[in-house]
Amino acid sequence: MWGYVVEVLRGMQNIRVRDNGHDKITTYGIGKEHSHDYWVSIMRQLIHKGLLSQNITRNSTLQLTEEARPLLRGDMELQLAVPRLDTAVRSAKNDKLVTKNYDKKLFAKLRKLRKSIADEDGLPPYVVFSDATLVDMADILPTSYGEMLAVNGVGQRKLEKYADAFLDVIQEHLTLGER
Repeated sequence: MWGYVVEVLRGMQNIRVRDNGHDKITTYGIGKEHSHDYWVSIMRQLIHKGLLSQNITRNSTLQLTEEARPLLRGDMELQLAVPRLDTAVRSAKNDKLVTKNYDKKLFAKLRKLRKSIADEDGLPPYVVFSDATLVDMADILPTSYGEMLAVNGVGQRKLEKYADAFLDVIQEHLTLGER
């Protein structure tokens, strides 16, 4: 069932979509710039957050849950991780790390924080965050959870576990104007 929903979101022109009249609805084609895997990742996140469910008694149709109502009314904000699925893009991004123009002073502060956290938890530093992730932080300069999720190597688990400390260091660095 997910595949069909993705076809509608991506604006696929096939007989099934046309016969069901889904090429006429407002959401038809709104996500054509993203891949099939991207949309599946988004749906999995919505299910995980309890906003979407898969009804196995109705051919596994996707249904919004009661918890989604405040979101639809605009009473709540939704933050999802941006799916990073394209390995060619990811590889090209990693190649750019070598030449990336990032804040070297901030990078040093982030490495120091990473070492401190790793020592406290009895972990090697790269388990907390890789150098590439710290370089990305020192380049992007995230100041919110949403921006932090855009950093290569930061997923929901690491966001919950480490983001506050790293965001504090970045914010302090920006406040002191040490660029």
